[in-house]
Amino acid sequence: MSSAPDPQTHSPSSTSELPPTAGIVVAVDGTSGSGKSSTCRGVAQRLGLAYLDTGAQYRAMTWWMLEHGVDVHDADAVAARAGEPDLVSGTDPAGPTITVDGTDVSAPIRGEAVNGAVSPVATVPAVRARLVDLQRETIAAALGGRGIVVEGRDIGSTVAPDAPVKVYLTADPSARARRRALEEGGSDAAAVEASLRNRDQIDSGRATSPLTITDGAVQVDSTDLTLDEVIGLVSGLVVSAATGSAVGSS
Repeated sequence: MSSAPDPQTHSPSSTSELPPTAGIVVAVDGTSGSGKSSTCRGVAQRLGLAYLDTGAQYRAMTWWMLEHGVDVHDADAVAARAGEPDLVSGTDPAGPTITVDGTDVSAPIRGEAVNGAVSPVATVPAVRARLVDLQRETIAAALGGRGIVVEGRDIGSTVAPDAPVKVYLTADPSARARRRALEEGGSDAAAVEASLRNRDQIDSGRATSPLTITDGAVQVDSTDLTLDEVIGLVSGLVVSAATGSAVGSS
């Protein structure tokens, strides 16, 4: 079984404290290395919203499969055990957490073993169905509070197609590679770019919930923007949707 996070962390003490963005769902999709996590956490912190990293859930599922000796390239084997791990995602943008069967896996899910195995696991329909259900539970829990920013690759198309704010975040492949290489402590940028392009192809080509730009999504190219500029732009979209005003209006 899976458990939805406790939404009380982001719930106000009274309805009078609810900001204009209360109960809003912000769906952010985009390519690997485009800055989704940093942007979404920044927006959530700036606006007082909860935050959910769905990619971490796929990584956590992958970590569990590896720990239990499941062949991640055997879709049937992965599907047969996809219902076993108990995944819990913490939604505080200042310190998001993820546990599997009570174990904090925030660090190991970012390791090389998971990096090399997450793509085949994430393409298994049973895995996606299981995690989409969990993600929707988390979103539902946040609707009664301050709302939530959800990042992934199928949020606007599959997980929360009715989200009032949809953003598709991308950047030039070389820029994404440079950023990811720096995050990884100076990895070879050319190798990272090749890996990102391969991941893009897998994400866009999978049969179940492929990465796509959904109707109504605002495309944001972060290639020539600073992180703060991207956070400001997306935050403006959220406030605009919540108040019914045009972005930049006073």
